[in-house]
Amino acid sequence: MFKPVNRHVLIKNRAPKNDKETPMGILLPEDFNPTEERYICSHVIDWAEDIRFKLREGSKVIVDSSMIEEITVDNATYSIIQDNYIVGII
Repeated sequence: MFKPVNRHVLIKNRAPKNDKETPMGILLPEDFNPTEERYICSHVIDWAEDIRFKLREGSKVIVDSSMIEEITVDNATYSIIQDNYIVGII
């Protein structure tokens, strides 16, 4: 089990999108780069004891998607973000 420390929050990140196909099933060129949303909603799994606000397991948070860090250890991938990149709690 991964336990975040140093003001980090473990989140359940959204599933990666298939960037090569539109919702209508149209294939896009290889060099096409769709614009990503800057802020996304994620679910909280766990957090460090020293974060600067209160959270509950399963809380929904709005985060700066460019600041999510993916860590892979022993074939398990964890998505973490530092507490100052959480901009809101739903």
